[in-house]
Amino acid sequence: MKKIYIRFAGMALLMAMAGSCKKFVDYNPHEDFKVTDQDYLKTETDYRTMAVSAYTPLQWLNQMVPIGDIASDNSVAGGEAASDVLSLQQIDDYTLTPVNSTLTDLWQVSYEGINRTNYLTQYKDKNPGGQQINFAGKDALYGEITFLRAYYYFSLVRMFGDVPLFTDRRLEVKDSKTLKRSPKADVYKQIEADLNNAIAVLPTTQTQKGRITKYAAQAMLGKVYLYENKFDDAKNVLESVISSGAFTLVPDFASIFLAAGENGPESVFEIQYSNNSPYYNWGGQTRGQGNYSVQQCGIRGLNGSASMPYAAGWSTNLPTQDLANAYSAGDQRKAITAFDIEAYKAANPSYNITYQVAPYKNTGLYNGKYLPRKGETSGQVELNYLNNFRTLRYAEVLLMAAEAENRSATPNDTKAQGFLNQVRARAFGDANHNITSTGATLKQAIWDERRLELGMEGDRFFDLVRTGQAASKITGFKTGKNEVFPIPQKEVDISGLTQNPGY
Repeated sequence: MKKIYIRFAGMALLMAMAGSCKKFVDYNPHEDFKVTDQDYLKTETDYRTMAVSAYTPLQWLNQMVPIGDIASDNSVAGGEAASDVLSLQQIDDYTLTPVNSTLTDLWQVSYEGINRTNYLTQYKDKNPGGQQINFAGKDALYGEITFLRAYYYFSLVRMFGDVPLFTDRRLEVKDSKTLKRSPKADVYKQIEADLNNAIAVLPTTQTQKGRITKYAAQAMLGKVYLYENKFDDAKNVLESVISSGAFTLVPDFASIFLAAGENGPESVFEIQYSNNSPYYNWGGQTRGQGNYSVQQCGIRGLNGSASMPYAAGWSTNLPTQDLANAYSAGDQRKAITAFDIEAYKAANPSYNITYQVAPYKNTGLYNGKYLPRKGETSGQVELNYLNNFRTLRYAEVLLMAAEAENRSATPNDTKAQGFLNQVRARAFGDANHNITSTGATLKQAIWDERRLELGMEGDRFFDLVRTGQAASKITGFKTGKNEVFPIPQKEVDISGLTQNPGY
């Protein structure tokens, strides 16, 4: 459907929870089927299976990560030509219009996730048949649901600003044209409520990797508070995560992004992907269980000896030289964030590397954090890479806490420096690069560190907007317009929504 509520997969069992699977998000979409309300949510298993399906759209939000860098000074769209993935080229060039397939898809996916979480919320106390289904752990399960709804709304509000807000049920055909855009302050209020509710009932650990924990909800709430400039609230919740002792920084930065580094000691929340299903769909590249953006980041035509670890890709989302130049000598993050293929080739002559120079907007640099590696995909190779998105890392928690301390009503720059310098000490392997500045200078240092630490992970554009730096950093950015993306034209035409200014 082309309505705001988009297609809701009819309570499809999209993600079977099989303990033998590599990741709990593994599923076979060809086993999807439709059932009616009266047929479903009759048992604990029904509730738990449907809860897992509420995670599925997280994978489908795949393109939000490359957009977060392509729309900024961190990367360019790249690709084969100016017409290659035109929707990303328009975002890169700031020629975007409301007719943009990638933005439309992200809007639809977010509301698909909201519909799924709302369906479960609608029948939390009693199922569609009026029966009360109680089981141990139900409240904690609903903590996952409210986190997911908060995440989907956060994705929408930071991309589009004011968006339709509904929480009591999933939308139906009859709801077309009945919803209006709610002020983003109201959306943030709901996000806060959902995350606080999740924090109150979630466990600190989960037996299945990738499922939401209390710490993930706290970290997410802290991030939301930063977007709202609620720095005192942010520091309190973020420092609860830090003081828990549940997370540590991994000494070898690059290892975080290896398959062996998934869900590691620095992981607060990761979006899970897997290559265990042969499913693929070229009409919906992000709809499988694999991470499509990995293929996008790869080096075009890459070949080499059997021992060379990397696989070829499409030369999309290329780091800029400006990003590479931002790193100081000795910073271990540079090599993986702005991967220089020529330097790598020279350092590894035995690999006999050949490749095709990126045809469009070539920078000579690639996103090494999500560079395709041999043996990490199956089925339809391009669409089934197993790489998780490292959505919330402990390093970001430290940097968010540093910013909150520096910008709070009663700043504590000593604590802010301590959090910041933990991240820098890992980057350089010593304390010789510690930051000792205070006040506004320290604030800028923290913002700059976010770029260095989180480069090519999808946060840069949103950071520049929320901190008021976008106009001075991004070529083509227009104040009063480009802080948000255009509402998809389909929603304007069919659902009657108002458009964002300037579009």
